[in-house]
Amino acid sequence: MTIELDTVSKEYGPVVAVDGISLSVGGGEFHCLLGPNGSGKSTLFRLILGLTRPSGGSISVPPVVVGCGFQRPNFYPTLTVRENINVFAGVVGATDWEWNNHVVEELRLRRALDRNAGDLSGGFARKLDLALALIKKPAILLLDEPLGALDDVSAARFLEFLDGYVDRGNTVVVSTHQVTAFEPYVDRVTVLHQGRVVFDRASEEIDLDSEQSLQAYYVERVLEREGVSPENRPPVE
Repeated sequence: MTIELDTVSKEYGPVVAVDGISLSVGGGEFHCLLGPNGSGKSTLFRLILGLTRPSGGSISVPPVVVGCGFQRPNFYPTLTVRENINVFAGVVGATDWEWNNHVVEELRLRRALDRNAGDLSGGFARKLDLALALIKKPAILLLDEPLGALDDVSAARFLEFLDGYVDRGNTVVVSTHQVTAFEPYVDRVTVLHQGRVVFDRASEEIDLDSEQSLQAYYVERVLEREGVSPENRPPVE
């Protein structure tokens, strides 16, 4: 099952955040939504989740569980980590406690369960937010810069977890401006620039030069769109 966006636009007064985007999201893929700051990535997530209404076009969301995690973690700061998980689980009807415990173990949250969420470090706050996004085993998981604040070890573990999650038939969509860490796992890449789709392709269809990274390829496409000549482009690893 896929989420279908048909010529979707979103305007905030004179500002066009999303400009006529048509896109399919789903199908059991690891999908990276790439773009510089202000390209419309977060707005697109909010539109899919129904947190804001489109100014034009239509969005069709299948009857499946959609989970989300945003750049700023969302939880109750005065509750402990354990209490947050229990409260969120109760609200959404996530009664598979074996799964919830599995997520806690995978994210290494066990030792923080009895700490107030408001006292957590940035890394543990991110882990709690990710755990809450996963609590109902969503068929489609939307994550906005999920590796932010995670240390390298935690990031590597979480990427392996996401890879296995996709292998079980789920879809993971990651919004980011830095694709390097995701490159070994990504099945599809969509690049946004100024609210429009620059390209949307399966990763195997992207023609990289030898020794060229996906990050470098993406940056070059955006700089082309902005009219920056090749001799003035900074090197990208």
